[in-house]
Amino acid sequence: MARAGTNILDSGDRFPQLTFDTVAHGRLTLPEAFGEGWSVFLAYRGHW
Repeated sequence: MARAGTNILDSGDRFPQLTFDTVAHGRLTLPEAFGEGWSVFLAYRGHW
């Protein structure tokens, strides 16, 4: 499987900074968009 880097997230690791262009809400930067506390990030790749 292709990876962008050699590091894999594990429990307790900080989410890496990622920026996405969304369909309805413009640009979204994670983890800043998560806010404080627990969050869930669900990615649906659709089709490569």
